[in-house]
Amino acid sequence: MSNDQTPAADGPFRPDLGTRDEAPQFVLPLVARIERAAPPARTDALETAARAVLVMLTDERSVGDGEWARAIRDWQDARIRKVVRRARGAEWRRAEALPGITVTGKSAEVRVFPPVPLDGWPKDLARLQVSGTDLDDPDPVSPADPAVPVLWLNPDLDMSAGKAMAQAGHGAQLAWWELPDEARTAWQTAGFPLAVRTAGPSHWPGLVKSGLPTVRDAGFTEIAPGSCTVVADHPALR
Repeated sequence: MSNDQTPAADGPFRPDLGTRDEAPQFVLPLVARIERAAPPARTDALETAARAVLVMLTDERSVGDGEWARAIRDWQDARIRKVVRRARGAEWRRAEALPGITVTGKSAEVRVFPPVPLDGWPKDLARLQVSGTDLDDPDPVSPADPAVPVLWLNPDLDMSAGKAMAQAGHGAQLAWWELPDEARTAWQTAGFPLAVRTAGPSHWPGLVKSGLPTVRDAGFTEIAPGSCTVVADHPALR
């Protein structure tokens, strides 16, 4: 069951039709820097994308009377779509020149932009490719620190890195919505530490039944509608 703080039949990531589908549709663009000679590690890219979503949600320009606040509200009133595209070289430099925020990880750089209409992408972002975001982890990924929020990926789904980055962002956003104010402040002050890991096959069923925030994908790309993609395990929500 999804804990997305909206009615079950009209959640932001669920396939069911509802009032969110009647609202004007927006998308949160994320651009990952993927240079041919030095692509980022997959897990680091997923974690950096998730943090980028949180940074965008909490930026002073996104709240209150900030210059991005109206776009954020309009986006959250409809389906909460995120699309990850890739850029390198001059493409990345053009993306950096547009209003947004660049978040860096150990090897990854992800730039997040304020939401745009579904069919109204800036041309320097619209020309970027969605495909080609397949990434690998060259080194073994260490176990997640139990004190850090973990975004658990469904082990039964085969998602491209770009798709998984968007899903991790969804999970981080649901966790943020669920947290009490004190826990939100602590997480933000710490710089949004988090981990993204693929759950073990025996661990996953318990996570889905745990009552933690759960993303059920709307099925626009790659996977079937209603697929459970991420469970957001924040210590404050256990």
